[in-house]
Amino acid sequence: MTINYQYKNIQTPTKITLTDEQSAGHADHWRILTDDMSHDVPEWLQKMIEKAAMPKGLNSNVSAQDSCLLLSENQPCHINQVLAMKNGKPECFINAYPCVDSPYGLNCKIERVIANDSSHDAVLRLRTADGSIIYAFDQLYTTNRHLYQRDTSYFVNLSAWAHEIKPSEQNEVIMVEDQESIRYHRAFNDIVAANDGQIPDDLQAQISEWKPETEAQMAPVEINLGHMCAYLFGDTLGQEDEAWCQGQVLGKQNTVFNDKSIILFDVVVLREQDADPFVMRIGALNTPETAAIKVNDYVQANVWLQAAIYKENQQNATQQSKAS
Repeated sequence: MTINYQYKNIQTPTKITLTDEQSAGHADHWRILTDDMSHDVPEWLQKMIEKAAMPKGLNSNVSAQDSCLLLSENQPCHINQVLAMKNGKPECFINAYPCVDSPYGLNCKIERVIANDSSHDAVLRLRTADGSIIYAFDQLYTTNRHLYQRDTSYFVNLSAWAHEIKPSEQNEVIMVEDQESIRYHRAFNDIVAANDGQIPDDLQAQISEWKPETEAQMAPVEINLGHMCAYLFGDTLGQEDEAWCQGQVLGKQNTVFNDKSIILFDVVVLREQDADPFVMRIGALNTPETAAIKVNDYVQANVWLQAAIYKENQQNATQQSKAS
């Protein structure tokens, strides 16, 4: 009898390990939600235990017998709590942080993991299919930490908490006077408009052949920077998930986090040609300023960006990975 063995060399993403001194912790994140952390956070942690759930992430075999246990809640805004386990019972508290759930995400490969293994804090460096780089805090690192594979495409749900969110500066404009840039801008708009809003396959050829019909079409173009979509990640190791972004509000709804009124903004922060849009769901305290923000407004925000990778969301990512 012949037995055939198939060897699979499964490689994990590059990992950078942080010490406790290098890790920032979550004090600033809790301050988004309360001015009285010493009172509110312990009370919230105790309260969540009553209705806690165990998120599986990519792991189908989550068990209370694991050395560490991740507890969560089935709420749009919730707490994730990490406990050390011994013989199926909690031994000690490790970490806790507030989370926002999001239905939006992108197919990405995990290029690098920056992690503190004692606190189970981790930041993922993600590369999208079009080559964009995104850094996000891993909500499910405790569950997924041994399962990530290099060069594997995952559908990553992306959300955030807003340290600050406000309307973008509408008076920030630039004037484009270069004639070739103006010609390209006018040609692109005319061609796409004539094609019912769709980008034709021979776009570049049509732009090369386009000619202005009036002098007004070659007048300088004013671009409002307040209507741009942009995303900038942090530049400190282990804190790249602290980001600045600007984009357009696509949706808005209300929810509650431990009796705190929260507004959820669905904001597109990257919207490039031939690429899937980068939409994140941003949670912000309901204040007169945030309540005044409307759908279709452009906003800018300082956010704590989060990622969540679930096994049940991976079918589309696998199909696209095979097709690419």
